[in-house]
Amino acid sequence: MSKKAYPLRINEQVLAALQRWADDDLRSLNAQIEYVLRDALVKSGRVKLVQKVVTDIEHLEDAVESEDAEKNDE
Repeated sequence: MSKKAYPLRINEQVLAALQRWADDDLRSLNAQIEYVLRDALVKSGRVKLVQKVVTDIEHLEDAVESEDAEKNDE
């Protein structure tokens, strides 16, 4: 999975809270921010996890089409 650098302006208290959370979960701050964003996207139904072990995601429409194609093949 390729990653794109993105500068982020964030409230100091929010950043400090994310750092504490990351430390608790033994993640880097960057990985924690990505985890929180990915979790929010999945919970809101905007993306679907492709595989729980791997952190790749795909657009919800693509996932639905893939599932429909798999069902039709059966």
